[in-house]
Order: sequence, then structure tokens, then C-alpha cells
Amino acid sequence: MDVKEYLKNDKFAEYNGIELLTAKNGKATARLKLKPYHYNAYGTLHGGAVFTLADFAFAAACNSHGTKAVGINANLSYFKAVDKGEITAVAEEISLGGKLGGYVVKIYHNEEVVAIFQGMAYRKKDVPLG
Repeated sequence: MDVKEYLKNDKFAEYNGIELLTAKNGKATARLKLKPYHYNAYGTLHGGAVFTLADFAFAAACNSHGTKAVGINANLSYFKAVDKGEITAVAEEISLGGKLGGYVVKIYHNEEVVAIFQGMAYRKKDVPLG
């Protein structure tokens, strides 16, 4: 099963309005067009929305090899607040071993990096998607 088809089952991402643009060979790009429910009490983008987008792009990248992979560790550093428009997450595989994979996801707003996510995935080597 194709990773884009597989991730259509991610109802949390769908509910939050996340769109998967690309996913192939350990890389993925996803986008979130900001809606009023994405903002925190300060009027800026909620950190949970940023993390959700980054985590989804991470999932797409680590599952893009066609076998199931799950996140086992993740962290996110925020650099700049966002208050309108859309954000894009670009995930890239930086290490792929037999069972573990390392990923970096950069979150962009208007071509500026506003956050960086680092994640590690456990690959279920012989378990295909679907």
C-alpha cells in the first residue's frame, strides 16, 4: 500500500486540516492552512498544532519505505511565533538502520524556519503498510 493511501486513515491529521503533499524515499512534505481553532490564547499558532504537523510529516517520511514504522522519541524546538497563513513541514531521513530511523523535520512559514522537530522511529521490518 502507498504511504499516502495508508495515511488517509489518520483521522487526527484530517480533523486538524493537515494535507500530505509528498512522501517518498524517506522524505515527506505536509501543509497546514491555519484556521481560527489553531490559535492559542495569545493569538498565535498553538504549539500543539505545530507539533501535530511535524509529527505527521515524520510519520509519512518514516513509513514511506512501505513498512510500518512508529515514533519512539520526538522533540520540537520553536524559534518564532506564527499568527497567520499556513505552515509547511519538510521531513528528511538522516539515518536508516535495520530497526531505527532518525528524522529531522523543518517547519516553515513563508520560507522561514520557525521550528525544528527531531524524531526517531522504530521500523517493524517485515510488516507492510495496510
